[in-house]
Amino acid sequence: MTRSVLHCGFVPLVDAAPLVIARELGFAAKEGIILELLKQPSWSALRDMLAMRHLEAAHMLSPMPIAMSLGLGGVKADIHAVMVLSVNGNVLAASNTLIAHMRAIGWNRDLEDAYAVADALEQAAQGPIRFGVPFPFSMHRELVEYWLRGRDLQIEIHSVPPPMMSEALKSGEVDAFCVGEPWGSRAVDAEAGELILAGRSIWAFSPEKVLAARRDWIKDNPDQIAALMRAVYHAGCWLQDPGNRVIATDILARQEYLGLPADVIERAMKGHLLAQARSFGTEVPGFLHFNIGAANFPWRSQAQWIGSNLAHRHGLELGQAIAHARQVFRSDLYREVMGAIGIDLPGASDKQEGALTHPTAVASTRGGLILQPDYFFDGAIFDPDRD
Repeated sequence: MTRSVLHCGFVPLVDAAPLVIARELGFAAKEGIILELLKQPSWSALRDMLAMRHLEAAHMLSPMPIAMSLGLGGVKADIHAVMVLSVNGNVLAASNTLIAHMRAIGWNRDLEDAYAVADALEQAAQGPIRFGVPFPFSMHRELVEYWLRGRDLQIEIHSVPPPMMSEALKSGEVDAFCVGEPWGSRAVDAEAGELILAGRSIWAFSPEKVLAARRDWIKDNPDQIAALMRAVYHAGCWLQDPGNRVIATDILARQEYLGLPADVIERAMKGHLLAQARSFGTEVPGFLHFNIGAANFPWRSQAQWIGSNLAHRHGLELGQAIAHARQVFRSDLYREVMGAIGIDLPGASDKQEGALTHPTAVASTRGGLILQPDYFFDGAIFDPDRD
């Protein structure tokens, strides 16, 4: 069998694991793919590499393909998200100085109480809070903006590549940040600050990273994109098994991937986070998912939520932004590829985002799909038919 060589970019984060495992454990080879993974120093570098055709596919922040399709950030390209790679996995941290101010007004740490942390920030702030996020078009920014919307609090968003987040906090470039693991844990170990919240406490089931590719490449290479999607899906299934995560941690720790101590990576993989240096740690249920309850399905309602936010923030015409966003998340292609191998698929490609507070059985092609809780911290529901 002739194998196709696919060049796929990634940023060194724990949630790149589906691509790494697809390569290292043979899921890609089984599909006839030689998967070449190319580590990128920043999200802007990865974006440019994909847009300039140096990559066939990429591990990408879920809002990035939508932003690119809308021409935001100076790069316009038809990039599509063919599946979700990971759900959740983010942490929020604050500098030691800000933590001291929060404690002075009586805050007691709870990584799951978004209201309490926002209250403490509001009372402790002594001027604008500079929030670091990995990229202007990221779920990190969406979560921060949504969480603090309506607060008597001024925030300034600063873009900082994930590996540099700890130093930015320590040097005073930012007062707080939201980032994917393991870079929050690295900041804790460096005593640059402390964790204040898990991202899932803002939105319980947020699409974090997607597998993205150019629209024209997808159209011209249907067999290759389908093979890559199948390989990544099966890698995600393997990763979802808690018994496999120690092996995955050791692989991710290698220099060509994250190049970090395995024990730091393991915290995210197990959802056992150290909020403070030399602390005992805190269990965060559902901290990171790779394959559970249609986690990999590119919901068009989630694309619409992102597109709506981008339209409001950047002054775009709402209807056009939503239409672009919905076209980017390729639920049609996912159904075609995964349906062919018998994967249980949701009966619809839209849902009310934030409506589920407990695991819920829904209509599906094989009758066995249970969606996980996806509530927003404030109880709001995003209805794609109305919002």
